Parts: sequence; structure tokens; C-alpha cells
Amino acid sequence: MLMALVGIMIYLAFRFQWKFGVGAIVSLIHDVIVTVGILAYFQITFDLTVLAAVLAIIGYSLNDTIVVFDRVRENFRVLRKASLIENINISTTQTLLRTMATSISTLLAIAALMIFGGDNLWGFSLALFIGVLAGTYSSIYIANVVLIWLNLNSEDLIPPAATGKEVDDRP
Repeated sequence: MLMALVGIMIYLAFRFQWKFGVGAIVSLIHDVIVTVGILAYFQITFDLTVLAAVLAIIGYSLNDTIVVFDRVRENFRVLRKASLIENINISTTQTLLRTMATSISTLLAIAALMIFGGDNLWGFSLALFIGVLAGTYSSIYIANVVLIWLNLNSEDLIPPAATGKEVDDRP
């Protein structure tokens, strides 16, 4: 799981910017700790299905966090005079309806698994239910706060300047 988190951080650092990668990893670690902590507190058996649920939570939460981060990045271009906090507030508000609709529909499907899935799927569906709740919370409230702590600014999103040593291969 740690190797997967490192791989995700490297991908996000190349795809977006390293501050977004740190924010996403902190959010993902939060989701895993909350899910595993609640399961441990209530002494729910941790088997392969629960492990599969935890890995699914990582993917679900990462997708949700990237949607919010992508909007923050887009709004840096649109809202040039807005502060970082204003940008994050506007971006989160713009994605909130989508985030809530996705989370509620996912939770309804997971609740059906909890009710009708039987004993074999109980741990899996319970871990997913907890993880989706934690993932929704963390992508809205935790990942964005990390961007504020790291003082993300528009200069962080500008690609590096060309050095002038590139060769023009055009005819």
C-alpha cells in the first residue's frame, strides 16, 4: 500500500505540481487511517476483502481529490486576482454538487451491499462505506488545507521557462 501511495505521489507531482501531490497523499493517508482505525476499534476482521476495500477507497478518494484540485488549477487562470483561499473556496463550491451526488449514489450502492450482500461482503461493504465518507470529507476539507499550508500560488503552476538551447527541427 505504501508503494502505491508513493507511485501516486510521483504521478501527481508530474501531472500537476508537487504541492498537489502532497495534498492528495495526506488526504489518502487520512482516509486509510480513519477506515482501518474504525475497523480496528470495533474489532472487525481484516481479511482480503477488507484490504480490497481499502485499496478501492484509495482510488475513489484520489479521483475525488483530483477533481477538486483540477478545478483549483483551472481557476488560477480564470480568477487571477483572487487569493489562494478565495480560489479554493470558489473551486470547492463549484465541485461540491458533483462530489455530493457521487458520494451519495456510491453510498446507496454500498448500503445495498451491506443489507443484501450477506456475511461474506459485510466487512468489504462496511470498509467501503466508512472510506467513502472519509474520502468525501478529506477531499473537501483536508486536501485543500494542505495547499494553503504549502502556500500554493500561481507561479507554482507556470511551466519552467525554455532555456533557448532547444534545436528547431522544422524544415
